[in-house]
Amino acid sequence: MTINEIRLDNARSLAKTLGSNSAFGQRLEMDNSQVSQLIGKNPKKNIGDSIARRIEEAFGKSRGWMDVGHGKTLEISTYERNDESEDVAILQYHETGGSMGNGVILRDQPGEIHSWHVSPDWIAKNVRSHTGAANLCIVTGFGDSMQPLYNPGDPLLVDRGVTSAEHDGIYFFRIGNEGFIKRLQRIPGVGLVAISDNKLYEKWTITPDMDFEVFAKIVKVWCGSDR
Repeated sequence: MTINEIRLDNARSLAKTLGSNSAFGQRLEMDNSQVSQLIGKNPKKNIGDSIARRIEEAFGKSRGWMDVGHGKTLEISTYERNDESEDVAILQYHETGGSMGNGVILRDQPGEIHSWHVSPDWIAKNVRSHTGAANLCIVTGFGDSMQPLYNPGDPLLVDRGVTSAEHDGIYFFRIGNEGFIKRLQRIPGVGLVAISDNKLYEKWTITPDMDFEVFAKIVKVWCGSDR
């Protein structure tokens, strides 16, 4: 295969995981005409280096990923399904080892969970509320501020389609360069308050001057124990 054929195959596979070429174009901020010329039935343009790097960045891939054949093992950053009968891969939220890809520190992070493979039926029966299976990913629990809800090292399933705390719930977010998982509650006259389940930790208010960003909403947690 030529380099363009490899890139075309990878780009089409990524579009398939999103469900349509239109969704692929939205991810890349391209209109339908531009997408059709690149990955349509009869593409009129090659996928050059600049576009290949743009696709890698949009889908959270390492540089050069588009230039390698991946076949049916193709993965995107959080979700993979080749057909309705195959497993779904729910992958790690970016990089959550000692720090995330954008430099956010996760203190007391005891290792990390890289991926799960589950059936589509598992998602349907076990994750009642989410913005789409493609937005589900894993964060490994860190710190003890949310005990007994979960322990450090336990898996947390998050929905990265939720990036604002419009409703009370448990969120994965950052203040400055430090990551947190807390209950966020809107209290009239006070504002947005971060609350820990562990009563040894004080609640605190997120003020307008703080550099605050919501990464995802926690939709499922597991609490492990030794036997």
